[in-house]
Amino acid sequence: MTKRSELRRYPDRGSHDASTIHAILDAGFLAHVGFAVNGQPFVIPTLYGRCGDKLYMHGSAASRMLRELERGAPACVAVTIIDGLVLARSAFHHSMNYRSVVAFGTARKIQETERILDALRVISEHMIAGRWADVRGPSEKELKATMVLEFSIEEASTKIRKGPPIDEEEDYALPFWAGIVPISLSAGKPEADPKMRARNDVPTYIRDYEARLKSNRS
Repeated sequence: MTKRSELRRYPDRGSHDASTIHAILDAGFLAHVGFAVNGQPFVIPTLYGRCGDKLYMHGSAASRMLRELERGAPACVAVTIIDGLVLARSAFHHSMNYRSVVAFGTARKIQETERILDALRVISEHMIAGRWADVRGPSEKELKATMVLEFSIEEASTKIRKGPPIDEEEDYALPFWAGIVPISLSAGKPEADPKMRARNDVPTYIRDYEARLKSNRS
């Protein structure tokens, strides 16, 4: 831990515990990657997958973000899961219940085909477990058009807020509704592609997907 990941505001809500960090990363889907190009800051949203202390990201080989990061530029990756709106009696104390990770490190381009395929599998399985074995793998042309980065987490911190609003003591007697509006990601009924020809049944791993999302809400 250095000053980059030092917890300053509400440090009691945070930690540097690896298992907590990994659990939040595994429950999330979307990362926001921060980096600089010629001194100008950029933040780009992207899907990711985790394996140990590595995050894998992919995209077009022409992507400005990926081309910049492949040179080994320092980067910051943030993942946040919103669990609820916290409505207090005062406007000042409104908040959110959330789980978040901020990770710092360096990204490198993966060169070897076997490692590229393994990283793409990690990303696919993170998105929905069981999918990689149920699709056509990338062709040689597709692999050439795709860049895959391995982001090594050098240090990271997490913050979690949960529970009811925290008001000033004198405000608890005010006649305003206060409490939590829970928010969670859920999966609807799978909708088949109208151009699908060879298969009509929905695979079990897709039908059971809501169960995984439910486990991530805890």
